[in-house]
Amino acid sequence: MNRDDVEILARETGYEGYSKLYEYRLRHRLFAGGWSDEMSRELLARGNAVCVLPYDPIRDEVVLIEQFRIGAYAAGLPPWQLETVAGVIGDGETEEEVACRELSEEANCQAKTLHFICSGLSSSGVLSEIIAVYCAIVDTSDAGGIHGLEHEHEDIRATVYGFDAAMKLFETGKFQQCPGIIALQWLAANRERLRAEAGEKTE
Repeated sequence: MNRDDVEILARETGYEGYSKLYEYRLRHRLFAGGWSDEMSRELLARGNAVCVLPYDPIRDEVVLIEQFRIGAYAAGLPPWQLETVAGVIGDGETEEEVACRELSEEANCQAKTLHFICSGLSSSGVLSEIIAVYCAIVDTSDAGGIHGLEHEHEDIRATVYGFDAAMKLFETGKFQQCPGIIALQWLAANRERLRAEAGEKTE
């Protein structure tokens, strides 16, 4: 089935702020044939985003950030969540530009190279957001500290972790950001190659 198999009967705006909430009235074709009854679905829209894991292959270190998250608080999880660097894509921006901007703002890092990992829907049942996941090759010697934009009420602590320590956070359930978990798993699978490439460049 494709987009032609959905009939939008109406779309109303319920809220407009940092995110937008829309209510759709629709019906769609059924796998067994025919059409569904009319239904209502709510959609939260805020644009697309980039998630980037900073990695120093020479020091074998990653940078993770920690900040307050209302979603985690509402879900009964620790309100201060460990995450990878991330940001929403603004008008006219590329994914790579967002990755580099957020690396500087949130972790005091500069990307030497960006490796695209994947992109996908964060929660297709209610969100239209697509998240692109990257790994950035960085120098972690000056990374870390407290960062963030005051006018966006950001209070972000960046911390440098050895690769094994970062994986331990994931394995023990202390790192719960799904795009970041994807990035860590990708790094685990590609780490030796990245370290070998970095070693060749320093010889």
